[in-house]
Amino acid sequence: MKATVALLEEFDRPLVIRDVDIPPLTAGQVLVQIEAAGICGSDVHMWRGLDPRTPRPIILGHEGVGRVVKVVGEKRDVHGDLVHPGDRLLWNRGVTCGRCYYCTVLKEPSLCINRWVYGIYRSINEPTYLNGCYATHIILDARTDLFRVGDDIDPAVLVPVSCSGATVAHAFELTPVTVGDTVVILGPGPVGAFAVAFALAGGAAQVIVVGGTAERLAFCERLGATLTINRHHLSPPEQIATVRELTHGRGADLVIEASGSVAAMRTALEMVRHGGAVSLIGFGTPVGDVAFPPFERLVRKNVHLQGVWVSDTRHTLQALSLVLTHPDRLSLVTHRFPLKEATQALKVVARREAMKAVIVPS
Repeated sequence: MKATVALLEEFDRPLVIRDVDIPPLTAGQVLVQIEAAGICGSDVHMWRGLDPRTPRPIILGHEGVGRVVKVVGEKRDVHGDLVHPGDRLLWNRGVTCGRCYYCTVLKEPSLCINRWVYGIYRSINEPTYLNGCYATHIILDARTDLFRVGDDIDPAVLVPVSCSGATVAHAFELTPVTVGDTVVILGPGPVGAFAVAFALAGGAAQVIVVGGTAERLAFCERLGATLTINRHHLSPPEQIATVRELTHGRGADLVIEASGSVAAMRTALEMVRHGGAVSLIGFGTPVGDVAFPPFERLVRKNVHLQGVWVSDTRHTLQALSLVLTHPDRLSLVTHRFPLKEATQALKVVARREAMKAVIVPS
């Protein structure tokens, strides 16, 4: 039996479509036929050679939904139910060891020193070989946490859950929203869109989104954002003044940096009120240094500055539950591509023409 894969062999070059043998499975592994694979901004960074974690050749893609083809031995989902061929699955994109200090003592598996991620850490030459979602099939490691999902939902709608959605769920766990809060989100992409949904679910009274893409801002409005600001129309000082005007001069209770921009981080530190929180979700790869006066921006204001790194299983479940509650409203997908057009899909995401692009291998 063979699988078709889109391989990253050279940075910033077209992915190579190849047919490869599906290797024998070992105990606990699950062979899944991919129904939809998400194109993440992190995939674009890897394709361009900007992520130092990228081995080659590699099957990109850490967001996937698919059908079980084969299970070796007994495998259960996170609820304890047996997994069978024919089941539709979403899976946790990261696999942790369960044995290190962060897993066992701190109970923070997202910080696991042995954590690896499908479509990021392992080349096609390393077990489980079919390690990424830009393919017709993927082999899931025995330690992968699984979520069974029904047949009554478009699988493409679910692909952002395990990355953007789960990371945002983690962010709100670290810096919770309180009923009545004003939340500002800098960046209206998939992360920003999920931040709108989680802020509203937490009881925020005002959710303000700042970005430079009109279509993405409009999408955030449809999600329920109370105000959107196009950064091409208002300068950072004008954005800050607008937020203060809406908060009786105080500033936002929580500011989420969801764009991976050093300039946006500096703006966030000026937008937040005294005693508020700034959550950094958008930085997925190195972007250089940031300079700001610590006394004026952090210490004197008693600001909580929180970095957010990836997510773990409970966050994926939270994001999945949110999407399943509002599948139509939280459908981010704007573009679909066959597997052979995976490179074109990366280019569309790189140009920010899509809110969410997915590959549909079949």
